[in-house]
Amino acid sequence: MDTKELLKKVRKIEIKTKRLSNHIFSGEYHSSFKGRGMTFSEVRQYQYGDDIRNIDWNVTARYNEAHVKVFEEERELTMMLMVDISGSEGFGSKSQFKKDIVTEIAATMAFSATQNNDKIGLILFSDNVELYIPPKKGRSHVLRIIRELIEFEPKSHKTDVGAALKFLSGTQKKKAIVFVISDFMSENYEQTLKIASKKHDITGVRVYDIREEKIPNLGMVTMLDAETGKIQLVDTGSKTVRMNYEKHYHDRVNYFKDIFSKSGAGVVNTRVDENYVTKLLGYFKSR
Repeated sequence: MDTKELLKKVRKIEIKTKRLSNHIFSGEYHSSFKGRGMTFSEVRQYQYGDDIRNIDWNVTARYNEAHVKVFEEERELTMMLMVDISGSEGFGSKSQFKKDIVTEIAATMAFSATQNNDKIGLILFSDNVELYIPPKKGRSHVLRIIRELIEFEPKSHKTDVGAALKFLSGTQKKKAIVFVISDFMSENYEQTLKIASKKHDITGVRVYDIREEKIPNLGMVTMLDAETGKIQLVDTGSKTVRMNYEKHYHDRVNYFKDIFSKSGAGVVNTRVDENYVTKLLGYFKSR
């Protein structure tokens, strides 16, 4: 993609998603993800007039002199966008690919965070972390994120949600609002999600296409696995083949819903032909 075409695409997404975030999401986002009030800053010696309820008794006992905990107001938030860029995101049977919707959702959330004067960071992942952009503020930073979402080419086409969550826990030490945007055709991420959700406010946004749910009976069909690159002949006329495919698909979807729910993380499901704005607003209002 040449620079002119890329800038045109970035501008188009900016106009659409910024309008959504300005008029729809900013208020809902703000009320759903408020600042976390007072956060611990340091321990210092007790001074006349300090609230005795803030005395740190462990430190006081250690030094045999009264010490108090000092707190400061934590106003700004940090949003981390974790975006799946594996091969399956290139699927699309309607007017848009999953990747297009994923980019729009990520951009909308980024502009909503900007409205709230929050920092935004980006993690692009396949079966490993392909790109990490540390959290920063500002329009130019958000536009860089959108550019990467549009043009970044992953080295791998496979998916590993667990690897991305592990990277998040290792790099993001302060609590963050985290949106994991993926089709969640992955498994074995229960433990890493449990660890990450203890520190962060995590929401899984599953973007999917209705045609992925089942294989139609089309007889013998040559199919390409977008994640492995393998081409194989599939007998879609076989009821067993179709049932096994459906079971595999729904097992992954149910795993996602179950694991996120058990970990106390939020869940949003949106089809590519549905209005993701309605889905996200409904989620914000229910928090």
